[in-house]
Amino acid sequence: MLRKLSDSHVAVVGLGYVGMPLALMLAKHMDVTGFDIHVDRVRELKEGFDRNREIEGPLLRTTTCHFTSDLEEIRSCNVFIVTVPTPIDDQNKPDLGPVEAATRAVAGILKKGDIVVYESTVYPGVTEDICGPILEQGSGLKSGKHFFLGYSPERINPGDAEHTVQKITKVVSGQTDEVADFLMDLYGQMNNGNVFRARDIRTAEASKAIENAQRDINVAFINEVTMILNKLGLSSYDVLEAAGTKWNFLKFSPGLVGGHCIGVDPYYLAECALNIGHEPRVILAGREINDRMGPYVATCIHDLLTKQTGPGKNGKILLLGFTFKENINDIRNTKVLDILKALQALGHDVAVHDPHARPEDVQQEYGIDILSTLPERAEFDVAALLVGHEVYKEMTPESLQSIVKPGGVIYDMKGIWRPMALELGYQFSYQTL
Repeated sequence: MLRKLSDSHVAVVGLGYVGMPLALMLAKHMDVTGFDIHVDRVRELKEGFDRNREIEGPLLRTTTCHFTSDLEEIRSCNVFIVTVPTPIDDQNKPDLGPVEAATRAVAGILKKGDIVVYESTVYPGVTEDICGPILEQGSGLKSGKHFFLGYSPERINPGDAEHTVQKITKVVSGQTDEVADFLMDLYGQMNNGNVFRARDIRTAEASKAIENAQRDINVAFINEVTMILNKLGLSSYDVLEAAGTKWNFLKFSPGLVGGHCIGVDPYYLAECALNIGHEPRVILAGREINDRMGPYVATCIHDLLTKQTGPGKNGKILLLGFTFKENINDIRNTKVLDILKALQALGHDVAVHDPHARPEDVQQEYGIDILSTLPERAEFDVAALLVGHEVYKEMTPESLQSIVKPGGVIYDMKGIWRPMALELGYQFSYQTL
């Protein structure tokens, strides 16, 4: 196997939110080729455009990283880092299809001495028990003898300029001690050696599986508490503000849990638990609570509107925000969709505005037309703030008056308009979680 970084040519397989920044950072220190099956994505990257808005054009245009959608162009590589998505299906079961497809592609060009590293989130055992045999079958080589496996869980947080790939601790693991040493050196180049060596591959896989499950459970607790407080006529934000003055109180906020990680990864851990005969009650309870949050918010909006206009009257509602988190254009697994569908099922006319989501992506993925600019007249009965984009934080009472009818409803799920609520006076009915 390889022993020197100078002998290495890395292929990053999958150029999404995880693979793209990794490829660029590694390319500052070694030969890197970025591979993606989407021809349009590769063409845009070569032209200096990142549709995910994570990488600036000048960096793309000056990087030494080569981008390709031709598998033959990475045949000469000897380190393959797989960074493809690991979604769930409509039954909330892990969908390993993208990982398996990428593995089969790599298997067809694998050579003796090569290393295959996985960054995709999986449950313990997937790298060695599922991916390893696929690589063996497709290459005719023996895992642990002719080629070697590694696992280094991704920790990319889209839209986060502070915790970028070169600034975070990177967990690495290898099939052998020699592979683990090599990967520590490889990843350590880009973050000044800020690397943690896990005991083995299954340990590293498990560490990733519990990271987002832990956060999911914490948010689920706050979401359930919010439902209780709302029934008591209390604002969760007021209560959390008071509780947060204690030094060891964990500061989580209520909200929607979507995206490619927190809303998905706990199901991978749960599947692993079920496979070994353990019922993951806390994990699945947290998921059930968070998956209920969208319909719950829709009911809150409906009830507030009914209180204002009387029963049986359908309203015109504007949802502010569609991406799964603030200030990015990532619409994967957005839970705003649950609110939209629930309100439509209640008979309301619902429009969606988002300054960051790409309308063509939303239409292609969900069949929904969204607004990129705010309406210019007060035609809505309700404006519901669902995603804390900066542009919404900057709105004023006057800007709300320009889109919501007098006597209408302002619903603030994120609690960011609370200081402004007093300025609204009796012009609107204001409510937050």
